Amino acid sequence: MGTRWFDNDIYGHLNNALHYQLFDTAVNAPLVEAGVLDPVAGETAFLVVESGCRYFAPLAFPQTVTAGLRVAHLGRSSVRYEIGLFADDSDVAAAEGFFVHVSVRRATSEVVPIVPPVRALLEAIQVADASP
Repeated sequence: MGTRWFDNDIYGHLNNALHYQLFDTAVNAPLVEAGVLDPVAGETAFLVVESGCRYFAPLAFPQTVTAGLRVAHLGRSSVRYEIGLFADDSDVAAAEGFFVHVSVRRATSEVVPIVPPVRALLEAIQVADASP
């Protein structure tokens, strides 16, 4: 993902809130691209119920940010993603974070099981023994 000119804050690096936008894209893009999540009209959706981020080094424009994504826990109706953000070709994360999504029926926000096509994709990126 490329950084943009207006992503830099007064301190000359990405504002911390933008890290969460990158996390959101890293988590949802694979589901949308695989055709298993329709964020506009799908019967089910995911709601973020918990998130966090630790910052290790600044990110800034102009840089390319690579997001590493894994599923640390996959429950009946929830999933915990862990994301690392890497600047350019760095092997060391500039930030790492997590999102916990809960699957809900879009019309009512009732918690529902993760549908099989989504579960299959999540299982493909799940890691064994990933403790928070």
